[in-house]
Amino acid sequence: MSQSQYEELTRQLVQISLLGSCGSVLGWDEQTMMPPKGAEHRANQSSLLAGMVHERSTDSRLGELLNDLEQSGEYADERPESANVRDARRRFDRATKLPRKLVEEMSRVSTLAQHAWVEARKKSDFSHFQPWLEKTVALKREEAAAIGFADGGVPYDALLDEYEPGMSTAEVSAVFTPLREGLVELGAAIRNSGIEPDASIITRRYPIDAQRRFSRFAAEKIGFDFEAGRIDEAPHPFCSGFGPGDCRLTTRYDEHHFSGAFFGTLHEAGHGMYEQGLDNSYYGTAMGHSCSLGIHESQSRMWENFVGRGRAFWEHFYPSAQQEFPEALGETSADEFHRAVNDVRSSLIRVEADEVTYNLHIMIRFELEQALVTGDLSVTDVPAAWNQAYRDYLGIEPPTAADGCLQDIHWSGGMLGYFPTYALGNMYAAQLFNAARRDLGDLDAMFARGEFSPLKDWLNKNVHQRGMQYSAGRLVEIVTGEQLSHEPLLAHLKSRFEPLYGLA
Repeated sequence: MSQSQYEELTRQLVQISLLGSCGSVLGWDEQTMMPPKGAEHRANQSSLLAGMVHERSTDSRLGELLNDLEQSGEYADERPESANVRDARRRFDRATKLPRKLVEEMSRVSTLAQHAWVEARKKSDFSHFQPWLEKTVALKREEAAAIGFADGGVPYDALLDEYEPGMSTAEVSAVFTPLREGLVELGAAIRNSGIEPDASIITRRYPIDAQRRFSRFAAEKIGFDFEAGRIDEAPHPFCSGFGPGDCRLTTRYDEHHFSGAFFGTLHEAGHGMYEQGLDNSYYGTAMGHSCSLGIHESQSRMWENFVGRGRAFWEHFYPSAQQEFPEALGETSADEFHRAVNDVRSSLIRVEADEVTYNLHIMIRFELEQALVTGDLSVTDVPAAWNQAYRDYLGIEPPTAADGCLQDIHWSGGMLGYFPTYALGNMYAAQLFNAARRDLGDLDAMFARGEFSPLKDWLNKNVHQRGMQYSAGRLVEIVTGEQLSHEPLLAHLKSRFEPLYGLA
């Protein structure tokens, strides 16, 4: 009996995922192709779909099936089938706590808020976005109250759990605190080294058509399958995995900033290869879904930074870069270029930040989001609080709102609780990369020869195809033999940057 109930459950879960993927297509189109005047109609479309998904996700039949499967006692272990049941329960319980009206309103507001954010960012006018952020924060507070959180926890826990299941705000803070201390110490040593790479190399003229070719060439070389995906342009880079055989990347180009598009493309390709590496036979269930946003981010940051900013990577790619950009790089050595793409200095834009300072950008957002959810920070005061945090953490102040609190799309999409996963992803990436090196041998030699499939295949087997069989922390422990720690990330940063800045 339990087998037939399990099969009925998975059929329903697949239908819910298919319906949700339709909304994802609309979201991708909104960011890439939709004309500006289509925002109101798109908001109504997205709201209707979100309501339909919510209705199916809270169907009483799902609850009956879950009750019967759990009472059978056959799904209490770590088998794939048990993981599917366990996560279905988590999602069902979360969904049933949210009124359909709230779900539809969050979808409607996020569509309109993202449109307002695009215009506000163009004009660098926070006041244009402010009323939409106020609506968004109010809705997220309502969501957190409806979902609830464990005794001793905080409302932010309910929002964080959507992206990093099972992790609390306190646990994030516990690993962020020693990481922050190590980053500040390393950053100070770099600033005091007296060594400054020629960062102007990155801001020379890089024709956009050549950037498109070279970025796509690199993404394909490391393993992104363009027969099952594509790349387009959007105001903010992102990756959308719609389902088997259809994964969309976006990036943005600046003729005088090579790193933004190139490393942004590697980053999104890392996300894309995770989506393409999921087990399609489990589509719609936990085993066909990414483990967590932190693990997802570990894949993008690994390919962007651990691989893409490494010297071995450029031993292979630099001759091609010189051919594509002869004016900018024809007389520049590979060592000079490598130092330039690893330049460490305080910067305004998160997605363009170096590896050492990047996590400080995340910690700023983590703290501001918590204050917004508790009400300790009003939306009106966000620009001032943002600027003060940048002075305190990075010693710089954004000259405009576009360079400050309007630079990220996340809040307009209602994604409060998402930002911590970026820094968690860096920590996961360090531990997973160490494990891959342990199992595969000399990765640098492979990269220098243009061999990236051993790492990709290792990630497919050890991370991607395990889906949500384990929690993020448990997955990392199984694959690496270690619990989540800030220490491997700091060790990676020191091994890369101390030699570049004469500190080793």
